[in-house]
Amino acid sequence: MTAPAPPRPLPAGAGRGRRLALFLDIDGAIAEIAPRPELARVPAGTRAALARLRRALGGAVAVVSGRPLAQIDRMLPGADLAAAGLHGLELRRAGEAAARRPAPPLPRDLAAALRRLRDRRPGLVLEDKGATAALHYRACPELGAEARAAVRRLLDGRPGLAALEGKCVIEVKPAGRDKGTAIRAFMAEPPFAGREPAFLGDDVTDEAGFAVVREMGGLAVRVGGACATRAAWRLPDVAAAREWLRSLADSFDDDRGDDA
Repeated sequence: MTAPAPPRPLPAGAGRGRRLALFLDIDGAIAEIAPRPELARVPAGTRAALARLRRALGGAVAVVSGRPLAQIDRMLPGADLAAAGLHGLELRRAGEAAARRPAPPLPRDLAAALRRLRDRRPGLVLEDKGATAALHYRACPELGAEARAAVRRLLDGRPGLAALEGKCVIEVKPAGRDKGTAIRAFMAEPPFAGREPAFLGDDVTDEAGFAVVREMGGLAVRVGGACATRAAWRLPDVAAAREWLRSLADSFDDDRGDDA
């Protein structure tokens, strides 16, 4: 298999004047990655830009995150965006109060085993999301190999579950749904259908989304380091991603002014 070409820098005017369907990861894309998940924040200016883009794009803006919907809502209060939580396990249209298909919790014995693993190694952080669980080792990167091997052993003989590795984290989740399946589901219905998808992500967990967006002829944009990726474009960091969103929102405002 041919290795993917390195992503190219995203031009400043990318997306201007196009009928976009905009999809966004949160952590590492529009929020700086924090030492602990609960410390991450989306600045007010970025939230305002998303509100403007939601209006300009006819509601075709969605968050696609590994966080559960409840955490997405706390990070983007009042945004009223469509959202996919838990890497596509939860899907919700804008204006809906809850996910369409609530995901069942992880097996109790597996959740208990993950807690024991965390307790044996100070520095590991276990984020229990109900249907998934994320084992973070950002505070102790030297434990990464051990944590990954331990999780793989716990999943041995459990074909319905999968391990998804990210930046200093390994997440246990049901197999079969991911950010790519979430984007595909949104693109099959209004207000996303018939538009050109654009997806901002930063991690291995976003690669399935990049693949679907490129298949559909859209803008797949990796935020951060220019490592191997299915994204065709890149922005250097979270600050650049936030600036691109603000500039894109400005461009739609300018276009409306030109038509006045």
